[in-house]
Amino acid sequence: MKKLFKKYFYLVYILIGAFILAFGMYNIHSRTIITEGGIWGIELLLNHWFGLSPAVTAPFLDGTCYLLGVIFLGKDFIIKSMAGTLGYSFFYAVLEQFPPLLPDFDSVPAAAAITGAVFVGIGAGIVVRQGGACAGDDALALAISKKLKCKISTAYLATDMTVLLLSLSYIPFRQIFYSVITVLLSGWIIEKVQNWKKKEPDGAVLSEEM
Repeated sequence: MKKLFKKYFYLVYILIGAFILAFGMYNIHSRTIITEGGIWGIELLLNHWFGLSPAVTAPFLDGTCYLLGVIFLGKDFIIKSMAGTLGYSFFYAVLEQFPPLLPDFDSVPAAAAITGAVFVGIGAGIVVRQGGACAGDDALALAISKKLKCKISTAYLATDMTVLLLSLSYIPFRQIFYSVITVLLSGWIIEKVQNWKKKEPDGAVLSEEM
């Protein structure tokens, strides 16, 4: 029983990360002008220009990203990602039953961008560190990082910045500017959390990280 608990203890970390992410998204991102890059940004872009509902595009886009994750990261990835995705959805639904617990940052977008990035970075970073994902964005970034052997922050930056630049076609620059801050900071935090005190196979702590 003890060995079984230890084997699946990573699920505890994934759920903790999913809760932190859901807390930040509900209390900050959903209440401010800060928009998103990645898959959510693509969904908004397709909805604006082609009238395609996120209800239709989200399953296809997320499914494609998760498929890439399975191809490049293995079958364990989908199990961990299911825990992260379902955990995020569950915690977000629970949080919606209560008033927001943080002040409204809508009038101070810089604070919203930074604070939101901290929650997203730490939450998603914990899940990614365990080899899972809470959304298609994370799955895509992990797959790109694995395939191209680049830093995960670089993968996040490439996908998010591409979407944000395209979003300038219908979203004011001021709103995109603060979103860029969130993207840069959250990607950096995710990478730091993912690599925090990781060890080489011989047990030595990687000196280049953190």
